[in-house]
Amino acid sequence: MELTLTEEDAAHWVYRGEGAANLVLSYTGSSPSYIGKVMRIRKSPRKESALQGVRNTIALTPHERLIWKDVPELISSSDKEIAGQLYVEHVMKPLLGSKYVDAGTHILVTKEFLETVERNVASQRPAGRVDVSRVDTQCDFGLLMSDHSIFPQGSQGSIPSLSVEIKPKCGFLPTSRFISEETAIKRRKTRFEMHQALKLQHGEISQRSVYNPLDLFSGSKERIHKAVKDLFTTPQNNFRVFLNGSLILGGLGGGAESTDASIAKVLEDELQSVIQADDGQCTENLFTLVTEAVQKSGVLDKLLEVQKLDNIDIEGVIHAYYNITSQQSMARKALDEEQAKKYASLHSASLEESLRIVKDYLIAATAKDCSLMICFRPRKEEGSGSAYDTVYLESTKQAFDFKVHFIDLDLKRLSKVEDYYKLDKKIVNCYKEMSKLDHGRNGDANL
Repeated sequence: MELTLTEEDAAHWVYRGEGAANLVLSYTGSSPSYIGKVMRIRKSPRKESALQGVRNTIALTPHERLIWKDVPELISSSDKEIAGQLYVEHVMKPLLGSKYVDAGTHILVTKEFLETVERNVASQRPAGRVDVSRVDTQCDFGLLMSDHSIFPQGSQGSIPSLSVEIKPKCGFLPTSRFISEETAIKRRKTRFEMHQALKLQHGEISQRSVYNPLDLFSGSKERIHKAVKDLFTTPQNNFRVFLNGSLILGGLGGGAESTDASIAKVLEDELQSVIQADDGQCTENLFTLVTEAVQKSGVLDKLLEVQKLDNIDIEGVIHAYYNITSQQSMARKALDEEQAKKYASLHSASLEESLRIVKDYLIAATAKDCSLMICFRPRKEEGSGSAYDTVYLESTKQAFDFKVHFIDLDLKRLSKVEDYYKLDKKIVNCYKEMSKLDHGRNGDANL
């Protein structure tokens, strides 16, 4: 963290987007140190603004230090943001592959830099985000990483970069024996589909997505193509398209509900600068490009393997969590005799086994909530060598270099396990209730 960004540098960092905890900026200046980079800076809740002067230096709780004791770099970190970067470097990168994971580096920033950024981006942020959070001006660093929506500048010159960002979500149906009869529908319906019902009920979305994660993870070219097309139809916050690093489809810090004819036309027109297809066919060719890249790279196989570290479901994990936090006696009181038998093996598990179960669950939770960035650029010369993987678009006779990266590989906190357990119940109950209301239409009467 030798370099420091000051107030004068703020004008060169522009709004790219944001999630619940962080805001992302991209660089537009001419410094070689930052060209082709993005920076993630921490947000803080507005209602806790009075506490912003108190810096949270506790990276991990004592229980979390037990869970991650095999990763000394992580447990020795002094700040939760630094711990997050070390988690990506030392936990997720070995699991998903160094080729696909960029942990980034931290860079010092002044309070004046952050305050200026806050003012500069306010008008570009979604109103709903502005109402609940602001830039955390008490944090003196940002996370600098490569902009994976573009190719690095080099021998290819000014060839355009086209990229697609996808949130794949959970790609399998759980089979754990710890799933109760009341929630057995989880074995038949995806978590994504059921969560859509809860979001609809809460007014977070106005229509359900038609996307099915099982299609994307299927390995079938036809089903992957369908998944990409369905994501395009109802992007929400799960699908975005960038041209030369600028967003051309999807929401910046929120979601885009659905893609109507006018939005589709804008995308089609933008794609014509990259894909040499007849008018009206560029978008369809983009779906094909993404499908080919996903299948050829095999990245979703890696991601699914990590997601499946959650092999006993949250309904089993919660008991391992109670073992670790010494709340087992309270948990047992809530069980009837039959349930006590079902969870007996978890209640008698050693501390080491409980730690392993919860650690695997938290890693899997990261893998279920990350994003995939796939970036393309047309090849200048079809026969020339390339350091990147290549896909060929038969319909346009074009070859494209492509690269794939996982982003948003956030460290999931132990304190959230109980929240995940409660949310799981809420999602299932909401889906069952809504399905009973419209069972005549979707055939789910016997839930």
